[in-house]
Amino acid sequence: MGVAERRERERQARKETLLQAARAVLLEKGVRGTTTKEIAERCELSEATLFFYFKNKDEILLSLIFESIDFWAKGLDALSEQSHSREQMLDEIWRFHERVYREHPDYYVISTYLAQPHVLENVSKDVKEEIARLSGQNFQRLSKLLARDADAASGRVMADAIWAAFLGLTIMNAARKNLGHTEASQGRPSRAKVFETLKAGLLRRGSR
Repeated sequence: MGVAERRERERQARKETLLQAARAVLLEKGVRGTTTKEIAERCELSEATLFFYFKNKDEILLSLIFESIDFWAKGLDALSEQSHSREQMLDEIWRFHERVYREHPDYYVISTYLAQPHVLENVSKDVKEEIARLSGQNFQRLSKLLARDADAASGRVMADAIWAAFLGLTIMNAARKNLGHTEASQGRPSRAKVFETLKAGLLRRGSR
């Protein structure tokens, strides 16, 4: 391995270490409470060293956004290779949402971040368009999975319903946790009950 290649690998490893720290801080303190200083301290680095790898907090969050989009794309592509009935596919899609939440809860924090006003003010038009393009492709992936035995419009509606339901439930659970409600510890079982009700409605819609 040449010197240049080794240095690049070390650089990528350091960036990943910083991103891992950013994920942890995001989950503990939310987007507003996350700072470059806190991220650097988690890695036992100076903030100046962090700025050698990332220009600012926005760039770190954007890296996590693109990482999230790629993770979803690969997971949905894997589901597209499976042969399932509509009901089985709904189950698999919900399980995948649970897997993402289990392995990368920070991706849902990032999703709520995108919904906040003015958060992308300092992001270039090209980057915003790329986020919109790639996330739109993921929505199309999900819609197509759900439209296999139904029309395209139904697939889009079902995709919206599943994503909105899961994201909303995670936000609600986080709010309950912050308020000290005991229901917060029942997050996954509660989501499963909601999904069964949602699934029944989606199956009826898809059979029309």
